[in-house]
Amino acid sequence: MKKLDVSIEINGRQREVGVISGSNDYDASFCYSEHYLDSGTARPISISLPLTEEPYGPEATRRFFEGLLPEGFMRRTVAEQNRTDDGDYLSILEMLGAECLGAVQIKGENYKYTEPSYRLFDPEAMYKLAAEGATRSADLVVEAHLSLTGASGKVGAYKNTEGQWFLPVGSAPSTHILKQSHIRYDKIVQNEQLALRTAEFLGIDVPKSEIVEAYPEQVHESMLRAPLTENVLFATERYDRTFEGAESLIDGMLCPLRLHQEDFGQAMGIPASGKYERLGEKHMKKMFDLLRRCSASPIEDQMKLWDVIVFHWLIGNTDGHIKNFALVYDANLKAVRLAPAYDIVSTILYDTHSSEMAFSVGGQIEWKKIDRSCFEEACKECGLNKKLFMQRFDEKRAVFRDALRRAAETVRDEGFEDALWMAERILEVRDAAAE
Repeated sequence: MKKLDVSIEINGRQREVGVISGSNDYDASFCYSEHYLDSGTARPISISLPLTEEPYGPEATRRFFEGLLPEGFMRRTVAEQNRTDDGDYLSILEMLGAECLGAVQIKGENYKYTEPSYRLFDPEAMYKLAAEGATRSADLVVEAHLSLTGASGKVGAYKNTEGQWFLPVGSAPSTHILKQSHIRYDKIVQNEQLALRTAEFLGIDVPKSEIVEAYPEQVHESMLRAPLTENVLFATERYDRTFEGAESLIDGMLCPLRLHQEDFGQAMGIPASGKYERLGEKHMKKMFDLLRRCSASPIEDQMKLWDVIVFHWLIGNTDGHIKNFALVYDANLKAVRLAPAYDIVSTILYDTHSSEMAFSVGGQIEWKKIDRSCFEEACKECGLNKKLFMQRFDEKRAVFRDALRRAAETVRDEGFEDALWMAERILEVRDAAAE
């Protein structure tokens, strides 16, 4: 019988909320503790897991907690290094649960306390992370007990006020996520920076981001002249970490507080395997319904969500599935809001990527076939004010071209010329699709 203790940070303090128990993945259940339920201040750790004395069965338990784990090659690599099957989500959760997305922490019976610390991320280690792919990032996440969702190689990192990078160890919280360049897609780091800069110019809330160039300690002049895709990392500031109200120090550095977050898949009780819409599932409608029920500012958040979905179509991102949209909670775990937009790239730059959107818009899923009428139909399906929301659609579409080119110039000025041809190629593909 495996037993994993679940806690969550509320106002900077970890509180035990319940236990996952079971002999395997298929009979594991989660149950809130009696002490937590009787505290008078208990809050659910997920919209899909309301407070109750009854244990949640294997399906509901897996859908939320497996959603805290990496996917794909990253997950397989972590599992192989620890002689565990990649389908054994409980064992992987036990290994990586000390620092997850949001404010949840998972600790098993064999958990060995590691003094929280920040270890200097020296240039050689940063270069290896950038150059050696998911295997190196798997080493780091296991070593530091960090769990970040998604299929790309990612690690949590702490950036101090002097701009130095550190690797969090144990339960030390990170401030940023460092993402590797994807070997299947050329220049994807520059691509993502271009997308987020464009979104920002369109008034869409996005996390602060930067491209980090990584070189070995012995730097050759040729490396400085022409940075390669594999020598860069994409750094985004974590919206689920805050220094507001933070007081404690780790290694002399201010320790951020954790804010809880969950992606839309977790909140709606949809497993990671179902993150792409299947015929008739209507993920878009369910997302708006969720905000109407749960957001502390439902009207504002529905407009923000609409803008992000419109932007996914404008930039040509067919990988904007429900796990790439999230909710973030306040420090008291009381108010829920739509999180900033993240994980956005223009997939239409890559011939090998799917031409289908991750979910349908007004009944149409083919990116090339989606047009204004599809968004009008989406307004009807999702119960949105057609006049108001289509006005927002028209405004975003009207300024997109200028925003994209302005963003490309900004990324170019940051040292990455590729952004210019990327922007023009995006516009070419869009124009061709509209003919």
